[in-house]
Amino acid sequence: MTIEPNNPKNCANAIVKMLENHGVTHVFGIPGAKIDSLFIALKHSKIRLILCQHEQNAAFMAAAFGRLTGKVGVCIATSGPGVTNLTTGLATATSEGDPVLAIGGEVPVDERLKKTHQSLDSTALMKAATKLSEEIVTPDQVGEALGNAIRVAESGRPGAVFLSLPKDVGLADYPGDVNANWGKKLPMGPAAKSAINDALSILKSSKRPIAILGMQSSGQDSSEGLINFFKKSGIPYVSTFQGAGAWVSESSGATYAGRIGLFRNQPADNLLDQADVILTIGYDPIEYDPSIWNTNLKRPVICLDAIPADQDNAFLPIAELIGDIGESLDVLSAQITTQIDPAFIASAKAAVKEIQDTLDEGKLMNKFPVEPLRLVHELQKQMTSNTHVALDVGSNYIWTNRYCAADHSRQVLVSNGQQTLGVAMPWAIAMSLLYPNDRILSSSGDGGFLFTGTELATAVRIGAKFVHVIWDSGSFDMVAFQEQAHYGETAGIKLGSYDPVKFAESFGCKGYSVKSADELPDIFEEAFKSDVPVLIHVPVDYSLNERLMQNVSQNFIN
Repeated sequence: MTIEPNNPKNCANAIVKMLENHGVTHVFGIPGAKIDSLFIALKHSKIRLILCQHEQNAAFMAAAFGRLTGKVGVCIATSGPGVTNLTTGLATATSEGDPVLAIGGEVPVDERLKKTHQSLDSTALMKAATKLSEEIVTPDQVGEALGNAIRVAESGRPGAVFLSLPKDVGLADYPGDVNANWGKKLPMGPAAKSAINDALSILKSSKRPIAILGMQSSGQDSSEGLINFFKKSGIPYVSTFQGAGAWVSESSGATYAGRIGLFRNQPADNLLDQADVILTIGYDPIEYDPSIWNTNLKRPVICLDAIPADQDNAFLPIAELIGDIGESLDVLSAQITTQIDPAFIASAKAAVKEIQDTLDEGKLMNKFPVEPLRLVHELQKQMTSNTHVALDVGSNYIWTNRYCAADHSRQVLVSNGQQTLGVAMPWAIAMSLLYPNDRILSSSGDGGFLFTGTELATAVRIGAKFVHVIWDSGSFDMVAFQEQAHYGETAGIKLGSYDPVKFAESFGCKGYSVKSADELPDIFEEAFKSDVPVLIHVPVDYSLNERLMQNVSQNFIN
């Protein structure tokens, strides 16, 4: 191998050129000796390098780019602990269907079997967290490995891929053509005609059909097909926490009946129980277990997706429409006829009204600490057409997902697969880069915030702007109320206190600490005018959280 540290023809520069050709605009990561050649190459490219505080957060940011653009988000890290720190972010991306390309440095090839600093079989480590994990061991493999990895990440149900780049390979000459069609994505067609005909026949004879919209239904590439399908079919629908939400009904006139997830006690769950046919669109069982929602195994289930369903005792579709989701919907829309029972439509409309009535209770809640529905009510008021939202996991995630509607495609990002703590702030930073002129709103609990709160330093350094709300209960409350319900006691959930205002100010940000619920509107208005990131600290009263698990009509006014 030809080894020249500043050689413009080396493999590191070739990789960067291939990423440029693929349309990559940002790369997230932290440098180190085994990956520095890639950082030097990025310095001289048109790709913007975002230096993060932790590799896990670099992976989170890349995942947000992947989910929102449909192209791979890219993160890079050095060997050993740099790579291991990527693991949680990549596992989350794969579970959530987010295309991510991670490149990790590695010791030179001739040192791979030695006990030297940061030597690690990283490709074996990453196999469980990604769709593909490989090492590039010769310079001529660079284009092949990169191109195939990008295709795997972006195709079917998207996810993360990992490439290990030994230091000497990164510095060696690349013998191939950097401008070849590496990673070119090929279009898919609609599902097989026979499967479409089966689905049309089943839906035509149904009186109470319902659709479940999963995480892959919410992408912009399928939004037009989704809207047209519901406009033509009139089938009511529900969505998972990550699925396409109320914006479909706003555009199509179809009946949206709310969200499903975690606990089977929502109005939408009651509607599912009444249905005689269920159509899932872009749904993955990791979002909401079929054994929870599919209580009648005798009724037919139709699956429309980009990949075949994982067969399950509670999820065995009678018809599978596998192909491009938008194109399959277009073919269905052109031929579908339905005879839906008006009483079923009335039940669907009653379901969504029940959700709205519950949210409206928040207007009347003025206690302090702030009650969750009041905070959700105030958050909903902030969600304009140019507002993008990142939700962390915790009790805040349940309240917001149930009662805060999304009016635009992928307007709200949530971790509904691995349910990973700490995603909200890195996602907000990524959103700020993608939508610099829009409003960015993120939300987390007090525990989840500290997982990634140091990325405020990154946000200030790169000029990101967003408003982050901390729901402060002094505990890991999502764990606490479930422990209490299951065991009659709690363990390992109490947290210490910290001052979010001083924390924000120490990074050059603004901070507010809410003293009454009625302060929230004015604080939000002022916060969104800030030129730097803002933390809004809200003490929250979660005393009614156990009702979230109860199989009753939800009511939170004492």
